[in-house]
Amino acid sequence: MKSIEVKAERSYSVEIGIAWRDRLREILGNHNRVLVIAPTSLSHFLDFSTLNLSDEGIFWVPDGEDQKSSAVAEAIWQRCGEMNLQRSDAIVGIGGGATTDLAGFVAATWLRGIEWYAFPTSLAGMVDASVGGKTGINTAAGKNLVGAFHSPSLVAIDLDFLKSLSDRDFAAGLAEVIKCGFISDASILELLKETTDIQAARAHAAILVEKSVAVKARVVGTDFKESKAREVLNYGHTAGHAIEKLSGYSLRHGEAVSIGLIFAAHLSRNVCGLGDDEVSLHGELLAKFGLPTTTRYSLDEIVVLMAGDKKARSGEMRFIGLSTIGTPAWIENPTSDAIRFAYESISK
Repeated sequence: MKSIEVKAERSYSVEIGIAWRDRLREILGNHNRVLVIAPTSLSHFLDFSTLNLSDEGIFWVPDGEDQKSSAVAEAIWQRCGEMNLQRSDAIVGIGGGATTDLAGFVAATWLRGIEWYAFPTSLAGMVDASVGGKTGINTAAGKNLVGAFHSPSLVAIDLDFLKSLSDRDFAAGLAEVIKCGFISDASILELLKETTDIQAARAHAAILVEKSVAVKARVVGTDFKESKAREVLNYGHTAGHAIEKLSGYSLRHGEAVSIGLIFAAHLSRNVCGLGDDEVSLHGELLAKFGLPTTTRYSLDEIVVLMAGDKKARSGEMRFIGLSTIGTPAWIENPTSDAIRFAYESISK
């Protein structure tokens, strides 16, 4: 097992390579009541029969982004009340990034904050969503616009979950891994350059998770509430979130981010002087693992949503770019020509 410490409003560990049932059994023994939140798609995979957990203590949620709604959150709050969940109790989220976002948000808001534990089951959840203490739900206006900063007490990563992931879902997680390589750890990129295909990438899952979590832990430790430095983790996400929403969330988060990374790379070339080879590397790595790099949505549609991004200030768009690999740059209110140039790189 590998353990990485995250220092935020409190310190907690990300344990990589644990057995999820053993760790959950310990958590159940440490609290009087525990509510486990998990998506219905995992109901055939998660066997709680050997654990001291009643039916009342399991809340099955819809799959994907459909679970991150005020209606689902309200239904879970209702269950918390029925269970008489108190400050000494806890919530556990077992699932992908959407589930850990939701579980953390419910924990942050129930009794103004109770303990919660993240058990990510997807690659994207392991390297991104479950680490860092960002929790939230979606609204009609956009993704993750309602939420709270509330760190888990533990992130427990059982790598065996990755064996059940489809190639599509594993590739979607690789988009976040590749992002970590570009903003901070070039050794991730070097490893993936030598990796022939997605099956070979699966063989490197443990080290890719470890390196990516380490990147996020370092960034979060310097800026927990995203005053500025933590924004580097949003490289590729401004356009990515817009495209994800326009797709009605039919695109995986990582698939939308993949397109957003191409947009951000070309914007960086135009504004920050990112080299042509580094820009090309974005497309080469993403395409190698079958990730999309273009979109059918119009520039006008994308710009409207990017203008509502959380990084926007006083109506002006802001982006994370790169001047070189490992050196993020803030792009404040780029010209319409620069945005159009970047859009042309992703337009079908």
